[in-house]
Amino acid sequence: MRIIGGKFKNKKILLPTDDKTRPLKDMVRESIFNIIEHSNLFKNKVLSSSVLDLYSGSGSFGLECLSRGASKVVFCESYLPAYKILKKNLNSLNCPDQIELFNETVIKFIDTTSNNVNKYDIIFLDPPYKENNIEELLEKIYEKKNFKKINLFILHRNKNTKDKFPTNFKILLERTYGVSKIYFGKFNF
Repeated sequence: MRIIGGKFKNKKILLPTDDKTRPLKDMVRESIFNIIEHSNLFKNKVLSSSVLDLYSGSGSFGLECLSRGASKVVFCESYLPAYKILKKNLNSLNCPDQIELFNETVIKFIDTTSNNVNKYDIIFLDPPYKENNIEELLEKIYEKKNFKKINLFILHRNKNTKDKFPTNFKILLERTYGVSKIYFGKFNF
């Protein structure tokens, strides 16, 4: 797996050797970035954005954001083998001022993040397919207000999963790729 575009284009992304993490396929990642950059449905673009990559795995989404000019990417991964690979991937880019890395659960990360410390333009969530608390997770993120007024959430799920969303969360676009589905959404104020 490699970074698809930007200043780190073609840089190899290391992957965990076990089957407990599910890497975001290149085709899906490329489609996500094409939609972000070329859709009129949302104003957020990657360039100069502050990005939160939750359930980071090997970090392919956040790495791609850094390559495409994001000003900062915060990574959160609790599974230690994936975290170690993620750390190696981040160290290989040599841009420590643009990166924050957390080895804790997403819930703990959200609970311990202050309301005014970090405000993100784009939040990417790639939880395990079996994760069934997406509505609660989004409500917790909303409660903490860790996103900017103009916000973009990208959620990667199994295409057969029937998630519930908070009432103030609007799905802007949904795309299906093989066994996975990508939601693009935002919170309304």
